[in-house]
Amino acid sequence: MLADILRRLRCPVCTRPLAQVPTGQPSTNGTPATSALRCPVGHNFDLARQGYVNLTTGRVPHSGDTPAMVAARDEFLGAGHYDLISTALARLATASAGDASATYPELVVDAGAGTGRHLGAVLDALPGATGLALDVSKPALRRAARAHPRAGAALCDTWQGLPLVDGAAGLLLNVFAPRNGAEFHRVLRPDGALLVVTPDAEHLGELVERLDLLRVDPEKEARVARSLAEHFSTGQAEVHRRTLRLTRDEVRTLVGMGPSAWHTASAQLDERIDALPEPVPVTAAVRVTAHHPR
Repeated sequence: MLADILRRLRCPVCTRPLAQVPTGQPSTNGTPATSALRCPVGHNFDLARQGYVNLTTGRVPHSGDTPAMVAARDEFLGAGHYDLISTALARLATASAGDASATYPELVVDAGAGTGRHLGAVLDALPGATGLALDVSKPALRRAARAHPRAGAALCDTWQGLPLVDGAAGLLLNVFAPRNGAEFHRVLRPDGALLVVTPDAEHLGELVERLDLLRVDPEKEARVARSLAEHFSTGQAEVHRRTLRLTRDEVRTLVGMGPSAWHTASAQLDERIDALPEPVPVTAAVRVTAHHPR
């Protein structure tokens, strides 16, 4: 765990500082000793060999994205189809950092980071920053831990609180993920920014009817605003659109990485996808909104 990240973490049980400690001896084949994070009271949190730390306390109600969903997301994002999101976040992050963007010394936290691709793009735009990917999915964190050399990763449930000291972050990202307004406010610096990405009404519109996918809630924007209004004021908002031209296999991957993967019978879905004419035009439409702590 990077020292700059470690000093901003806190024990999720007692809120005391955490330190990295060894928990074993190096093996005979040269594998390094395992290690953990521990607070002064003795609460212990294992660092997985894949590079992330488990900072949950007890059973998490939902295990997040499955290995298949994470693999689909990694493939789809890796092909650049959602780079409009990464580009928008990187630009707004640079604007938020202002003149200090080249040497930005703050922590960037991605709450619901998935594979960490968007966080990596923001860190590329802010050469002086470090990043922390937070997610409830272990398969996602195994990839997020390797997303960028200046990033760490931790398993946590956003609804149970974030394992960070007050004012730990200068910038907080939230892309298609749950939002805990009170916790986001607590861990952000007073002059920090929360960048929220949500699907716009047109998002994947061509596929919704044909494939019977989950629809974007028409009240989505209003619900997001209400959930954050107590702790944040709403600043700049942008809608970004792009028409993707996908193969049937890419459509299958797109559906498999999102929430519809939980709700649509695979045999039925395959039949509908196979009936689509190639290339399949699909609208990617997202809203990126900056929020500032009250």
